[in-house]
Amino acid sequence: MRDDEARYEAVTSRDARFDGEFFFAVVTTGIYCRPSCPAVTPKRVNVRFFPSAAAAQAAGFRACRRCRPDAVPGSAAWNVRADLVGRAMRLIGDGVVDREGVGGLARRLGYSPRQVQRQLTAELGAGPVALARARRAHTARVLLQTTALPVTELAFAAGFASIRQFNDTIREIYAGTPSELRAAARNGGAAARHTAATGPGTATGPESGSARRSEPTGILLRLAYRGPYAAAEIFDFLQVRAVPGVEETRGPRGGRTYRRTLRLAHGSGIAEVDEPAGPRRRRRPPAGLVCPAARGTDGGWLECRLRLTDLRDLSTAVQRLRRLFDLDADPYAVAERLGADPLLGPLVAERPGLRSPGAADPEELAVRTVLGGPPERAAALVRTYGKPLDAPDGGLTHLFPAPGDLTGAEVPEPVRTLCTALADGAITLDAGTDRGATERALAALPGIGPRAAAYLRMRALGDPDVGTGTGTAAGADAERGGTAGPAGAAAWRPWGAYALHHLWRAGLLPAGEMPGPGVIPGSGRPLAPGEPSASPESPPYALAARAG
Repeated sequence: MRDDEARYEAVTSRDARFDGEFFFAVVTTGIYCRPSCPAVTPKRVNVRFFPSAAAAQAAGFRACRRCRPDAVPGSAAWNVRADLVGRAMRLIGDGVVDREGVGGLARRLGYSPRQVQRQLTAELGAGPVALARARRAHTARVLLQTTALPVTELAFAAGFASIRQFNDTIREIYAGTPSELRAAARNGGAAARHTAATGPGTATGPESGSARRSEPTGILLRLAYRGPYAAAEIFDFLQVRAVPGVEETRGPRGGRTYRRTLRLAHGSGIAEVDEPAGPRRRRRPPAGLVCPAARGTDGGWLECRLRLTDLRDLSTAVQRLRRLFDLDADPYAVAERLGADPLLGPLVAERPGLRSPGAADPEELAVRTVLGGPPERAAALVRTYGKPLDAPDGGLTHLFPAPGDLTGAEVPEPVRTLCTALADGAITLDAGTDRGATERALAALPGIGPRAAAYLRMRALGDPDVGTGTGTAAGADAERGGTAGPAGAAAWRPWGAYALHHLWRAGLLPAGEMPGPGVIPGSGRPLAPGEPSASPESPPYALAARAG
């Protein structure tokens, strides 16, 4: 939003569309809230605005106990932006500061630690340490409310360096001790009754767990999203391309559960995400756990269960699931831009909240894309090179092989060349990589080409400005060469990926095909001479077509 007066209007109207886009604090109470907080609207003179929860915390404000502002969906701006701040925020969300420190973050970004600190502080009001601290505090609250871990072990599992640091942070942000937070969760009723929404994942569920391994029931989470969410379409997309042994989908359409294994920094995990069956019944949640964005038409959540061999991977695992299900998208901004287009307007109205799925493991997706063909081809690689689980879990039997496991002479090309580049660091697919440079490097590898590279930029790197011949390295080259796509496609930016999914779903583009520069989607115009069609993976909505 452009100015504080417009922000205050959003607060007055309790507009959940702006949850995560900014935060406001009340100087007379010392708390900070999300824009949709149901509390009485404070006087304008007493309100301050912050671009991040970490900035509000750094200014001395505590998190509101009613609206849980630390648990909002993430800002869609971080997915769109390709600058230093956007890349840094994606890496911090993936846990890089906790694992590698500020120096590791700076090395990945290609800047000095001082430059990273200066730019983040100037724009977000907090540096990388404060932003990571806010993330750790929220993870700690999740563990306090959902596990029986001793506080000492829980502090280190959440990423804190000492018990004192953990206690001080919890008291400062939540105005209570860890024991008080745990007791409040119990007194609010069974954790399964909690109604909350998550940024990195507010949890609800039984208290269970051990120092490094969660119990079979796992950690129960509700992963929040803003606005409408086309759940059936994204579950269709994932089901039709599920790799046996690594992924599976159970249940009938409208009530499915997507399950997959996860290869993580400290261990492995199994994730389960439920497809919403329909409109949720409104139930009054326990006092102090009201979340307006999780009710009505302004948003909701996906039920999720995580079983991790090491709880230090909790935040990273949830962040990867959020990217896979595109939960931080802003469907209002997408609909505003695409809905004005004569071609896309009716499609957007027909399927509000259609998302652009990302990847739970970018390197896995790159291998699958380059390998091509049906999921069974990737399953053969999994059986040969993947690490078996200690015990099979339904149809889940393996972790997808790491790139270093796929560099042997017996691995088919071009998979071997790709994995060699990934294993030696010549190409990186982490959340903060330079998307343009990575796309060009992928396209230059033998057997990949510009269209598969654009597909990976869209899904593996989570770039929403892809898919219409604009916003990609190939599109930039075409513009320089005078063969750029139509003005209509350019007008879809920065939401080209969502336009592509609408066109796929409506059959206006061949299912799974990435359009090349100069192609007008839906016009029937042929590809440029000599340019092959590209369908990197299975047709994305084949399941829906079979189901009618």
